[in-house]
Amino acid sequence: MPYNTTAIPPRKEVTGQTLLPLTRVKKIVAVDPDITVCSNNAAFVITLATEMFIQYLTGEAQNMTKLERKPRRNIQYKDLANAVTHHDNLEFLEDIIPKTAPYKEIKEKAAAARARLKGEKSAATAGDEERPADGMPNGKKSKSIINGGDSSSTNGFARSRVLSADSADPNAQLQAEMIQAHQSQDGDVDMTG
Repeated sequence: MPYNTTAIPPRKEVTGQTLLPLTRVKKIVAVDPDITVCSNNAAFVITLATEMFIQYLTGEAQNMTKLERKPRRNIQYKDLANAVTHHDNLEFLEDIIPKTAPYKEIKEKAAAARARLKGEKSAATAGDEERPADGMPNGKKSKSIINGGDSSSTNGFARSRVLSADSADPNAQLQAEMIQAHQSQDGDVDMTG
């Protein structure tokens, strides 16, 4: 059985009834936290304004279908997106009805943005498993902040260089801490890092 695709023409005369369900519009208005009370007359006017907006938007989308090489009778998503991008008074809908793009283009743009954020790495170095010079194995930078102070000195005492987590010799870390303990006045070793 074929679909009924005949358009519903807009009303020429005022009947006092809406095409959209008034109770549904009242429920949508009630969800808004800024509106505490909405009278029946206000809900009726909101419903009529919504109907007029839908008629205008679909009329503009229908005009976009007529402008194509092969005009159609049915409105598609791309017609709505074209209407939104070509008309200034529908510009507020650009986030809601964006133009479609092939997945391949979106994927390429995302890869380019990631590469730009990572410091313009080329495709050859992107596959290597290199760690950043100042980073940890998980890719994060190592920080040492002690009570909000500068990382170079704590309470007037110089700190020893903290080795990264991937150092080959853990004894070097212990020796550095022992040297620091001998140099400090009270013999305490700063164990933060």
